[in-house]
Amino acid sequence: MTHSHDQRPVSPENRESAPDYICLLEDISVSFADRDVLVHCDLTISGRERLAVLGDNGSGKSTLMRVIAGTLETDGGQRHMNAPGGVAYAAQNPRFAAGMSIQQVIDSFHARFRELETLMRIISGKLQAAEGAAADRLMAQLQQVTDIYEAADGYTLAQRLDSALQQLGLGEMNREADVSRLSGGQRSRLALACVLCSGAQLLLLDEPTNDLDEAALAWLEKSVDKHRGALVLITHDRMFLKRFARSILEVHDGQLSRYGNGYDGYLHAKEQERAAAVEAYDLWLAEMAHSKKLVEKNAARVAAIPRKMEMAGFGHGNFRSRERSHGSTSKIRQAKSRIEELESNPAPKPATELEFSLPAGAALHESTETLIHVQKIRREQPPKLSTGSFEVKLGERWLVTGPNGAGKSSLLKMLSGELDYEGGIIQRASDLRCAWLRQDLGEVTGDSLIEAFALATDQYVDDAAEVLAKLGLFAPEDFLRHPLALSVGQRRRLELAIAVSSQAHVLFLDEPTNHISPALVEQLEDALEDFPGTVVTVSHDRRWQQKLKVHPDLQRLHVRDGSVQVVR
Repeated sequence: MTHSHDQRPVSPENRESAPDYICLLEDISVSFADRDVLVHCDLTISGRERLAVLGDNGSGKSTLMRVIAGTLETDGGQRHMNAPGGVAYAAQNPRFAAGMSIQQVIDSFHARFRELETLMRIISGKLQAAEGAAADRLMAQLQQVTDIYEAADGYTLAQRLDSALQQLGLGEMNREADVSRLSGGQRSRLALACVLCSGAQLLLLDEPTNDLDEAALAWLEKSVDKHRGALVLITHDRMFLKRFARSILEVHDGQLSRYGNGYDGYLHAKEQERAAAVEAYDLWLAEMAHSKKLVEKNAARVAAIPRKMEMAGFGHGNFRSRERSHGSTSKIRQAKSRIEELESNPAPKPATELEFSLPAGAALHESTETLIHVQKIRREQPPKLSTGSFEVKLGERWLVTGPNGAGKSSLLKMLSGELDYEGGIIQRASDLRCAWLRQDLGEVTGDSLIEAFALATDQYVDDAAEVLAKLGLFAPEDFLRHPLALSVGQRRRLELAIAVSSQAHVLFLDEPTNHISPALVEQLEDALEDFPGTVVTVSHDRRWQQKLKVHPDLQRLHVRDGSVQVVR
């Protein structure tokens, strides 16, 4: 079901009195193999909805989007649509039938326009031979179809599509070519252009900001801003979220939870949830400690009462025998019963806040300590790179920018010592320790998640399990899962757990917001604010860059056409 934090759910009985919905999901369940992705979920989408779907990678966001679009059959429940203006879905990784040309793909997205155009031609043809009342009926029908076509901006479709493709870097492509010749990113942008030009009543956008440059992103935001129907989107771009989402739908453990007041309202609600969880856990601990203390206290009282002597005639006037119904024993039974109740219904232990730390014994008194000294590096192998001279010091924040494919990730690997170069010198502080969040996830060693974490952090498995559990990035039942069974989002959280636990002088973060939920990104940013070490970041995330720019020790590098320049 959907847990609503801002409105009452629309029940089937109220459907007649709530005609504004354009999509209603009732008791929806979806499973893949033995994994339940959505479990008895309800959702109402209104005619002016601005809804963002959030959750970890693999939580079921795209599955929910496909259910709304009607492209995925459910295992249970019902989908009701009331969208005469149509539904348009831009998938994150769209797939098209084999042999389709680019133009055929475009036409498939705009089939509604083609149907209206065909209908107008048929009516116009009949109208030429009609007379009297028949002509009047056909004229009325033609006017009605024409009004629908104009309302969807059908007459400007070709012009708008040309402009959209141009803005998304697809203006020069041959539309008669096979769509399979396009890259994955190009297919995604093609679908995005078609959907935003479709004039559909309900737009479904799955990660629309991926791989867009500044100009394309500006066009996207302008296009979405013009849309007057309903919008459901999935995005990790928090600036995009803040601008367009009025409500947040979180997918977690197969359930849907709804939050009002946009992204800021969602973050505030999550903070309140965490505070309530901490309070509930503290209360549980206090009750458990109180009950145990009662048992000990009353047990001591009972033990202090002397038992009746075996010889009835000896000292019977001086001592009173202890009764089993004594008040202390009753209190013991009550306290033990309460302990059993608490143990049967424990309050979940809240996760600890993420915290990065320097290696033990690291010298922090010298704030000007140089960790990495770069002196005119030159790399001749692709990607070719050349730098000037600069120093990376303890406590600084470095932001590396540049176009895709410029060599930003390679630069980070050179700085850390993982990639060779042909000329120049890179000097690193003795015993320099580095930790990573990589853009491309590497192989995970070990036969289980907890073993992989233990190997990466050089701990015994039992000790590693305690550390990993405190972070709250994984449920305990996931600890024994094989690394190959982990989703992309789970592997990203494993990398984050390793980085947090590694105690490094320098953190290299290569697109750190990829594959993790916005809420977890916020936690990561908060943790980095208090980190006394150095952070070197490559990120296209606008919100990440915005927050980083206020840091007093921010330094910048820009990589373009093989040249690495320090931005003053």
